[in-house]
Amino acid sequence: MKIALVHDYLTQKGGAERVFELLCKRYPEADIFTSLYNPQETIDLGDRAVNTTFLQNIPGAAKYFRLMAPLYFPAFRALDLQDYDLIISSSTSFAKAVKKKPGAIHICFCHNITRFLWDTETYLREYGDYRYFAPLIEQVFQAMRSVDLRYAQEPDLYIANSSIVARRIRSTYGKKAIVINYPIDTGKFSFTNTKQDYYLASARMISYKRLDIIVEAFNWLGWRLLISGNGPERDRLQSKAMKNIEFVGHVTDQERTQLFANASSVIVAALEDYGLVPVEANASGTPVVAFGAGGVLDTQIPGKTGVFFKRQTPDSLQAALLEAREISWDYEGIRNHAVKNFSEQAFFSKVEQVIEQTCSLYQSSTRFVS
Repeated sequence: MKIALVHDYLTQKGGAERVFELLCKRYPEADIFTSLYNPQETIDLGDRAVNTTFLQNIPGAAKYFRLMAPLYFPAFRALDLQDYDLIISSSTSFAKAVKKKPGAIHICFCHNITRFLWDTETYLREYGDYRYFAPLIEQVFQAMRSVDLRYAQEPDLYIANSSIVARRIRSTYGKKAIVINYPIDTGKFSFTNTKQDYYLASARMISYKRLDIIVEAFNWLGWRLLISGNGPERDRLQSKAMKNIEFVGHVTDQERTQLFANASSVIVAALEDYGLVPVEANASGTPVVAFGAGGVLDTQIPGKTGVFFKRQTPDSLQAALLEAREISWDYEGIRNHAVKNFSEQAFFSKVEQVIEQTCSLYQSSTRFVS
């Protein structure tokens, strides 16, 4: 069986890209396709060949990849995937639009529906400069929504990373989705039973991550907080932070591993569709204090692996932090929870069963029709 792996764009290194990296490692003989590729800014694919679209030839496209939005659908439709029996796409937006040959199977790992089209207000708020062009953007997006709906029918099966994403796929695209929580490389995280007296927030500094809530809560508590990551919100957040809060910026993978392992708790204030950070914290034996909505409802056990706060407010977060401080955590149990449920082995055991069942079902229906 000849396999093609397709991702929206490889111009950054986020959660979706880390999942795609695992897929590439799992299927070393598969061919890789994407719209834009910047090897210096994304996952490590070694010496694997990466096939790109005509967008790769546009000067500056990889840097300003968001401005290419209207061109992605035609770019993916133009890819020649007629030699492939199985297409596995990894998508939050465009890769699901690829064309397959008759009889081929397309399975889409959908990290979310196309967010900027279906949650435009949040998108524009996150990228503040775009709001000046809101009327024009809305006209373009309105036209793109119908295209997105049409191409959303291309995959034969959707795999969602969380229950909330599966509900969005069904309500927006009218397609059912199987929920398989995405994995982490548990071997990359170290475990210790001895935690240090600091808390950790690890996130890109953009508005929806709600780091402002965390800063304000720790300003009031006076506890030591480390914040790793960078982004457009950094200067504003630093200007509000007291001396107990330290911004450590970009850290290496090794430094990040140690930060996760030694923290008293990892704090997550965003409404995440899935969220790898809480799972990574658990893999380090570290409990999570998280806003109790979205993906964490699939990954965390209240009182066992973490504590939820009900509202995205500093007061609600403070109450959860005080609650977490009184719990005698079973750090080894937290680690075991992550390894059992979110390891690569657990993930691919489920994925390959689904792929096998889908291929068998499709082949059976094809024989029946013929």
